[in-house]
Amino acid sequence: MSSSAETAPPFLVAMLAGGLAGTSVDVTLFPLDTLKTRLQAPGGLIKAGGFRGIYNGLGAAALGSAPGAALFFSTYETMKVLLVENGDQPDAVSHMTAASIGEAAACLVRVPTEVVKAKMQTSATQMSLQETISSVLKERSGSWLSHVTGGLYRGYGITLFREIPFAMIQFPLYEYMKLTWARHQNLDQCTPVQAAICGSCSGGLAAGLTTPLDVLKTRLMLGADQHGTPYTGVSDVLRRTLASEGQIALWSGVQPRVMWISIGGFVFFGAYETFKTLLMTSSLAH
Repeated sequence: MSSSAETAPPFLVAMLAGGLAGTSVDVTLFPLDTLKTRLQAPGGLIKAGGFRGIYNGLGAAALGSAPGAALFFSTYETMKVLLVENGDQPDAVSHMTAASIGEAAACLVRVPTEVVKAKMQTSATQMSLQETISSVLKERSGSWLSHVTGGLYRGYGITLFREIPFAMIQFPLYEYMKLTWARHQNLDQCTPVQAAICGSCSGGLAAGLTTPLDVLKTRLMLGADQHGTPYTGVSDVLRRTLASEGQIALWSGVQPRVMWISIGGFVFFGAYETFKTLLMTSSLAH
């Protein structure tokens, strides 16, 4: 058993704290997410809408952020402790594995949310949330699943391919920074503000390194290139992007992405640790 094993917060506490933290970030920093998405879209920022309608898609983000974050953190916290306590692998491997499992669960909500949000952020027709969802549900691909879910899960694979490396960089680093900081100050655990700083630094680094995967994810979810020709898969997105725009296009939106996730990491992890502490204190008091 690892010496750094810790007690998991109750499942409901992790779920509620994660949901509240996720909503706090997605709503507060939505304009940065819109700019990042438009910079990554085929044709670039101006063709995708420029600085107009910067809050387009906020309803989709707000609808999906709480359940997505709740699914991630309830899964991550549970698996982290199980793996640390019952495995012989280093803690960092346990954290990476737990984060990967958490991402796979969260993407069941996150991917449909991202598809609808990205469509609304880059659409020139300014469709409502209900109209956008209806339009996406009518989309078809070669997959049998698309006859049931339309285009809602287009990009699930590449989203996981982005989220898992991101989580494997961010969470072991986040946990290590928290542990080191707490030990340096002879504390049992970091304060919420210290955890927020750790989340900001680890998230910013992970965001920068995984930007090319995020570009591929965004373009595949949008469904077609700047001329309206549909993409057939991730390899097709990569091939056409490199042929028409070069490797530099894979780093489109890196600045707002790093800024968004660095600031978001501070707000998210600070809010998560605060809500978790408050909820656990409240549950203990009763």
